[in-house]
Amino acid sequence: MAKQPLIVGNPVLLVIDIQKSAFLENYDGGIPKMSAYTNAMRQARTVIDAARASDIPVIFFQEAHRPDMVDFGRELDGTEDVHCVEGREGTEIADDIVGLKPDDYVIKKRRYSCFIGTDLDILLRGLKADTLVMVGGLTNVCVHYTFADGHQKDFYCRVVKDCVGGSDPQAHNAALDAMEYLQTGAVRSSDDIVAAFQSHEAAAA
Repeated sequence: MAKQPLIVGNPVLLVIDIQKSAFLENYDGGIPKMSAYTNAMRQARTVIDAARASDIPVIFFQEAHRPDMVDFGRELDGTEDVHCVEGREGTEIADDIVGLKPDDYVIKKRRYSCFIGTDLDILLRGLKADTLVMVGGLTNVCVHYTFADGHQKDFYCRVVKDCVGGSDPQAHNAALDAMEYLQTGAVRSSDDIVAAFQSHEAAAA
């Protein structure tokens, strides 16, 4: 199959789980992260700002679990410890990093994929979305699973390789390879995405 354009139809930016736990000193967030993780999350701001400047919708996601842990399911059967518990400082979206605004779209999720148990499908239909651009973490968990679900729902999916971070470099790179396998040309740089947003705005004018 031929490589598709970077943006097809209407793009939407998904900002996945950029939460305060990654930026707090001596805070045990329960999830391992590669050393370059926080830098990648900060780099995501360039894509968020570019989307806003080009009037491209931005949706923010926050993984959050109830304090009684009833909604963790199988999430604690692997490497991860208790994480993203409601009421804890680290669970909040890192609003100073991502520039969250009061009227932004924000979706709380109980599972890794942004599609599972949320109203994301409804919101995307309302926005008439075709292409989903993803930043955030973890590359090998929430980003990858959201990408795979979006792919199976026939969205064009793109992941910004310098604006995502994994549990470790090997898992990060393997997840990027897996996403590229599903959609050729899906893994792009922030420079590519910013330029594509600007071109999309110009074409729509």
